[in-house]
Amino acid sequence: MQRRDFVSGILAGSAAWGTPREAWARQEPSAREQSESQAGSVVIERPAAGQPHSGKVLAAIQPHADDIPFFAAGTVAKLISEGYSGCLIRMTNDDKTGPGTVAQGELDNENDNAAVAKALGLAKVFNLQYTNHEMDGESRLEIRERLILIFRQMKVDTVVCYDPWGAYEENPDHYVTAQMVEAACWMAGMSKDYPEQLEAGLEPHGVKEKYYFARGPQRVNRVVDIAPWLDHKVEANLVNKAQGASGDHGARLRARLAAQKMRLPILGDSDDSANRAYIKNIVLDIDSEYQRGVPSDRAVGRKYGLEWAEAFHYIGPTESVLEQYIKQNAVAL
Repeated sequence: MQRRDFVSGILAGSAAWGTPREAWARQEPSAREQSESQAGSVVIERPAAGQPHSGKVLAAIQPHADDIPFFAAGTVAKLISEGYSGCLIRMTNDDKTGPGTVAQGELDNENDNAAVAKALGLAKVFNLQYTNHEMDGESRLEIRERLILIFRQMKVDTVVCYDPWGAYEENPDHYVTAQMVEAACWMAGMSKDYPEQLEAGLEPHGVKEKYYFARGPQRVNRVVDIAPWLDHKVEANLVNKAQGASGDHGARLRARLAAQKMRLPILGDSDDSANRAYIKNIVLDIDSEYQRGVPSDRAVGRKYGLEWAEAFHYIGPTESVLEQYIKQNAVAL
């Protein structure tokens, strides 16, 4: 997905606020419960003290180098700061995006992807190198198997990715990735799927927690407060030079206004401040909300009494109805 011209880009769709998953699904207890609150049917995930997620592993999964930076960088940075270790999985080679030749675009995007991982604190990067815009022609069995291998190898507990049920998604890279991630999450925990992986020393390891984002209508049940990590999100977009909001958009706007004897105070007094302010105030706010018809990070935050926020369909660890019944009704002998 290319966003080199943020002011003229249009993304159709609108956000639909939904309800949580099945009422009987239990969320992970302890530290998370202390940092969450309810806003109607939507859970607000707030900053947690300390590192309550220490020892857990996060996989941020994106078809293209600009997906996580734009939709979920704040949440990824938040979870990493709260104790997760993590990896960034990029599904395509992004060869049809970026300036210059196809080969130059592919190289630039690979470098940008590595810079995004560094900006968000993700220590490991996997580039699966499927051809950009053609994932619907790839073997879904192969894609799923490769994801299962990574989930088992890295012992992934939580994924952040496109929503496999996001409505009106036109990009095949987005929906194929999302669908295969959803399938791989539970199949990675099965003991009879891909026994050769188990023979090689891996163990079944299912993914228990998912933060799904979408660029169209979505059943949102979780909003994450990203205000303390907004600078991380700005940085992740800034280093995404080939197809993101970075480069010198802000600096060029500042120069154009100066030539007209005008200035925007938010752009500051240097090219660097202008580029960062452009991402924060244009890309992540007025362009998203006004041009694309979907709530910006600031608008999502405003709706729930926050400064900046990201919206997700969240699926968390669940406990069976039987186990809940036993806890509620069993008596000591």
